[in-house]
Amino acid sequence: MSATEELKHEHMVIERMLVILNTAAGRADQGRELPRDFFPKVVDFIRNFADRCHHGKEEDNLFPELVKRGIPSEDGPVGVMLMEHDQGRAYVRGMDEASQRLAKGDQTALRAAAQNARGYAQLLSQHIDKENNILYVMADRVLTAAEQQELVKKFEQVELERIGPGKHHEYLKLVEDLERELGIK
Repeated sequence: MSATEELKHEHMVIERMLVILNTAAGRADQGRELPRDFFPKVVDFIRNFADRCHHGKEEDNLFPELVKRGIPSEDGPVGVMLMEHDQGRAYVRGMDEASQRLAKGDQTALRAAAQNARGYAQLLSQHIDKENNILYVMADRVLTAAEQQELVKKFEQVELERIGPGKHHEYLKLVEDLERELGIK
């Protein structure tokens, strides 16, 4: 599996979480309750699997390699991806803050959590499409098979250092559990 294929595989898992977020936001809009631990679990998944691990692989390894090969960072595709990563982090902070207010009994925070969840899902859906169909295509053109394999090794290290051994599987199980809980699939 190449580095870009690995990242696309992770995108499929993240996209499943985006469906979960949209489903939960819809339920919140209807005034239906969500499990108390729903938003803390989602925030943990996004911060660790999607951001620290997946975005870490991109930001610390793939993107610098692309910039070295002439793909522009400032005002170019890499710069846009970095900006969108930051925008996503803002939505996650909003979800986390609302989640903490919910935990203290502030039911008005459910609306804020849902709005941030929906905003994140919309942003990331478009972001993933751009990466899969534009940036990774560019990467496949400028990186040799050997360079892709070197990135895969670096990705393994990122995963071990950022989320720890076995956590990837735990996050996959979390996605499956949340899908089941919300009746998705």
